Amino acid sequence: MKYKIVFLIISMSISATLHANDMIDVIHTYRADRYALRSTYTMRESQEYYERLGQFYEDWQQKLQNIDFESLSQDGKADYVLLKNLVQKEQYQLSKDFQDFKEVAAVANFAEELYSFIQKRRRGAQPDSKKLAMVFNNATKAISEKTLTLETKPYDTWLQAEKAASVVKSLHKGLEEAYNFYFDYDPEFTWWMKSPYEELDQKLTDYEEFLEKHYSKEDQKDDGSGIIGKPIGREALIKSLQYEFIPYTPEELIRTAEKQFDWCKAEMIKAANEMGYGDDWRKALEHVKDTYVAPGKQPEAINELYEYSVKFIEERDLITIPDLAKETWGMIMMTPERQKVNPFFTGGWEISISYPTQGMTHQDKLMSMRGNNPNFSFPTVQHELQPGHNLQFFMNNRNKPYREAFGTPFWMEGWALYWEIILWNKDFPRTPEEKMGMLFWRIHRCARIIFSLNYQLGNWTPQECIDMLVNEVGHEYANAEAEVRRSFATSYTPPLYQLAYMIGGLQFYALRGELLENGWTEKQFHDRVMKENKMPVAILRLLLKDQEIPENYGAHWRFSTDFK
Repeated sequence: MKYKIVFLIISMSISATLHANDMIDVIHTYRADRYALRSTYTMRESQEYYERLGQFYEDWQQKLQNIDFESLSQDGKADYVLLKNLVQKEQYQLSKDFQDFKEVAAVANFAEELYSFIQKRRRGAQPDSKKLAMVFNNATKAISEKTLTLETKPYDTWLQAEKAASVVKSLHKGLEEAYNFYFDYDPEFTWWMKSPYEELDQKLTDYEEFLEKHYSKEDQKDDGSGIIGKPIGREALIKSLQYEFIPYTPEELIRTAEKQFDWCKAEMIKAANEMGYGDDWRKALEHVKDTYVAPGKQPEAINELYEYSVKFIEERDLITIPDLAKETWGMIMMTPERQKVNPFFTGGWEISISYPTQGMTHQDKLMSMRGNNPNFSFPTVQHELQPGHNLQFFMNNRNKPYREAFGTPFWMEGWALYWEIILWNKDFPRTPEEKMGMLFWRIHRCARIIFSLNYQLGNWTPQECIDMLVNEVGHEYANAEAEVRRSFATSYTPPLYQLAYMIGGLQFYALRGELLENGWTEKQFHDRVMKENKMPVAILRLLLKDQEIPENYGAHWRFSTDFK
């Protein structure tokens, strides 16, 4: 189905004479329109959804062309470029997903009348229940026949099988929603439909399970790690980097990470010497791991590190941390299930502490405690709280919150990592053990770029990634495995997420250097960043430096990759 939407271009919202703040309303309208469509077309894996959202993005491309870019203020121009980039990025991802959908859409080619029932339900059209019961009955039979046909034709890849199953799940969800709308409220529907729906409901469940496993096992290349992912390839990586306004190739980013990795390793050897282990950084690291606190004492250790970091930052007047932000952050304990994919504590509005629970094996308890010792936690408490993620969330809610739409891990994680760099340069660690803790995480961020990009390029296997984290960074094996699993075999992290820490930190550090050369103070820079809200750092740079913002700005800023 094709949708043709006629837009009434209202002079106060989309016109040739937009005022300085009118892009805010445009951005709100975009987000509201997108939300409205996604709330209406809830079967995300359907022809209807892809075509309707595809039309939505085309219409918004036209809307943006109708704006007189030159009439906008500096903020307005930045917001225009950000919105245009967001529309294009989401349209690109939708087109990729739609292509994947088309490859497996035949799994639901028996369901035309079912889709029609779901669509009519949206306006409460009363169905012909007797006829609909037969439609459901025929669909149940059709699934049995399709299953028999497909049994001898497995999909080439597990991703295709997963996509096929998601098509059926999407249909299943739509049917459940439509059925529950009428059941018990419409007597005739209730009488005719109960048994046919229950039979189809079970058949769809079985069909989903069948499809999820219906792929050539030759494609499942388990290298021994048990982690099965799918590299996206160089072309997709470059495209994704362009949407982040980053002009570097994956190979250039790997070389940058390797250079910083070597610097970190040299500093770890220096710290090992200070600790009395000579050049044996591994033995020094093992000593640091054994500085863990007893069970039940981790929250106290976190609080002590938090108080030290805030005091250190405020004594040097590096950034404004509002009293309310310091008053209102929270603390929770991470569940054992969550620790399987995230062995270290996380943060944001609250800090989530990863530490052993009674049900863990003795070996897992030791790995958790050793991996979360106070020296390893030393640089990451401020990363998760202030001036890292907690302050970011706090300030985002109070300053230009409409820019929430332009969030990127290069801003969110890059900012927190940037502070680890700054604090190291200001002699934040008090002991060689604390230095080793800071360096462990810094080299880990370098390793994330190296192993994630090499994997996505098809150069490394998951096991090689694990081995690198264990042998070259010093991770406990279980923690390294969890890190790699989170990177490639879950939906938790998109392909660029792992490299966003260090590369985003590099961007902030390079921008800081440019502004300090122009007479800014560190506090001015840090406070201004917090007041501009989320966006790719390249666009933030144009705003802070008050530079001309081209309408078709792309990935041009080749920021410095040196930050010792």
